[in-house]
Amino acid sequence: MLVFLIHVRDPQFYAVPADGRAENGNLRIMGFPPIGIMSLSAVLKRAGHECVMFDQANSETPNQVIVEQIRTRRPDLVGLSFLSTTSYPYAKILARQIRAVDSKVRVAIGGVFATLNAPLVKLQCSEVDFVCRGDGEQLILDLVDQLDNPAAVAGLTWARDGQVVNNPDRAVERDLDQWPFPDRESLALDFIESMPLDVPTVLSMDRFTTMQTSRGCPWPCVFCDIPVFNQSKWRSRSPEHVLAEFNHLKEHGYGAVYFVDDHFLLQPKRIEAICKGLIESGPTIHWGCEGRVDSVAQHLFPAMAKANCRTLMFGIESGSQKILDRLKKEQTLKEVETAVTNAKRAGIEIVHGFFTVGNPDETVADLRATFDFAARLPLDTFNFNRLCVYRGTPLWQEYVRRNLVDEARDWFKYFKCSEIDPTCLPGEVINRERSAGFRRIFRYKLLHYPLQTVRLLRRFTRFMPMRDVVYLILKPFFGKPRGPTAAETLSRAVEHAELKDSAAALTQVSDAMFEQAIAESQAQRALIQPGS
Repeated sequence: MLVFLIHVRDPQFYAVPADGRAENGNLRIMGFPPIGIMSLSAVLKRAGHECVMFDQANSETPNQVIVEQIRTRRPDLVGLSFLSTTSYPYAKILARQIRAVDSKVRVAIGGVFATLNAPLVKLQCSEVDFVCRGDGEQLILDLVDQLDNPAAVAGLTWARDGQVVNNPDRAVERDLDQWPFPDRESLALDFIESMPLDVPTVLSMDRFTTMQTSRGCPWPCVFCDIPVFNQSKWRSRSPEHVLAEFNHLKEHGYGAVYFVDDHFLLQPKRIEAICKGLIESGPTIHWGCEGRVDSVAQHLFPAMAKANCRTLMFGIESGSQKILDRLKKEQTLKEVETAVTNAKRAGIEIVHGFFTVGNPDETVADLRATFDFAARLPLDTFNFNRLCVYRGTPLWQEYVRRNLVDEARDWFKYFKCSEIDPTCLPGEVINRERSAGFRRIFRYKLLHYPLQTVRLLRRFTRFMPMRDVVYLILKPFFGKPRGPTAAETLSRAVEHAELKDSAAALTQVSDAMFEQAIAESQAQRALIQPGS
């Protein structure tokens, strides 16, 4: 069978084009490759099926090109894959465009959001034939074998005689070694490694990819839907399988890889075996990962550094123990300090901290404590994002009980907590304190960590224009610019995502308004391009 797989991206997460092309002629972009569809493509091809992949990060294959390919090639199945709530409106629009050119092609949709909202998605988006729940590897194999009789496909939501049918859940697959390595070479894109900062921050021009060595996280953080999606289970690949994929990546010229595991630092013996194998094979690929600060594997940080671990990211969230407890992080400020310090002492080049602001019950004092705490930590990089609430998380359920969100009306939306929770600080206060906090952090880092700061900036200037590096440093000291109009905000968020805070608003507008905004923005770009 012929299967098309499309990775649907929210434009605020679109990869930013890098200069030029790779030696193989591929377009080079900054961002994370679509490991989900790459994994499914490898599984399908091993089973003898033909598979074609598209990534919406590729400017050379916009929706029009993808839809035209579907019209001319008539695939048996089109799979739309996406992760977040903010990508759902784009998936709906694409499904309608596909259905308009081919009334018979089967359309499936999958990912975390689709899994957690399967019956509702099927009811709202009739153009989608199948909603796939949970892991997709065996599910898609079963589906292509039983397209005309999907009743026996576990983990599938579909419709029969106008009624939504939820097939039984698929058993959680623990043997992850059975699946082939992702089909990276069939997508005409090359990715380069970058950091999630306010301006595109390139770490190297090496060929970059991602790898998943484990799935799931059992901790109960209130803002996270990962435990629900993975049924609070953690599953891992064997060290031997991971090392074999590293050798595979070396053979294909990759120089950097990031583990997209929800929590890599969970099983010390497994980490030790992976590091041992990388060291013995003479590691040439730089890699990065993320994990919790309370990991019992911190004694292995030196081995990780020796095995070429360059980047380690921690979900720190807050510098207030009260807020950490409110978010059910089950970690302490002392554990944060210990983990970050141990990582830097071990020789990890870049240690990054994720923080949230605008948390429930957070005061100005809590917010200031967070920025002061971040300043004191020997972190290399950091970002502070507004906390948002999504359906499927414990915080969403709390907000339903408190009548802050309506389960029936709001299930496909997401909200900044500060916009709906009266226990949160107002948005203008959060923005003011965040700007002031950034200024304090930069001053503190320059005074107390000058060598660390200089080394980091030297790395940035290898691959970034100096103006971007200067902007990254000086941005917190700029005055507040004049804001765009409401129409500009919507247009930019749809096409360019210049304002990340607009993403939440986009999930809350009607489909008709959403499609009109896309059309108007595209028309404006078409007028501008000829003279550019």
